[in-house]
Amino acid sequence: MLDGEDIAGLRTRDVAKKLGLLPQAPVAPEGLTVADLVAKGRHPHQSWLRQWSSDDAGVVERALAMTGVSDLADRPVDSLSGGQRQRVWISMALAQGTDLLLLDEPTTYLDLAHAIDVLDLVDDLHESGRTVVMVLHDLNLATRYSDNLIVMRAGSILAQGHPRDVITAELLDEAFGLRATVIDDPVGDRPLIVPIGRTHARLGQVPGRKSQVRLG
Repeated sequence: MLDGEDIAGLRTRDVAKKLGLLPQAPVAPEGLTVADLVAKGRHPHQSWLRQWSSDDAGVVERALAMTGVSDLADRPVDSLSGGQRQRVWISMALAQGTDLLLLDEPTTYLDLAHAIDVLDLVDDLHESGRTVVMVLHDLNLATRYSDNLIVMRAGSILAQGHPRDVITAELLDEAFGLRATVIDDPVGDRPLIVPIGRTHARLGQVPGRKSQVRLG
């Protein structure tokens, strides 16, 4: 249902004016440039009465800038890295200009810094009045950026509500088979999940023992 109507009975163009969708693994036609792909987000707003305008061009430029890919505008989409490509697809969803966004794993292929940038952007969109529904598998990012968290397992809802009311060690074990400690996030008012793997469980039983991990 979309605004009280059966979505299957609505015209595709009418749905696309209200609902933006970013699937998990979108595919662009070979050779399509970044600017052309993002411009396709304006397609639902075009008709024989309303052709491409400077307003549309401005929307595309802003969408490219918001995700930090303006410098890629003339590059073929299929020449980009996974993270770059993901930000371009998000730009297209933004250019669509809908009040409702459905994002399936919007941080796929992104390193942590770019993932935070994208989720901060999504948060800004929400603050500006858009409704955003996301699927996220990074539990701490889901907890930090969600106002209403839905935890699912095998197609069923196990818990729903504000992260403070939902995230518990018992729920994490039930939903994901994850042994974890839940503490207060030091930079926010949300819970922070600290996983406990078998290695750390063993290390915790040996007083004074430390583990060193070299990165890079």
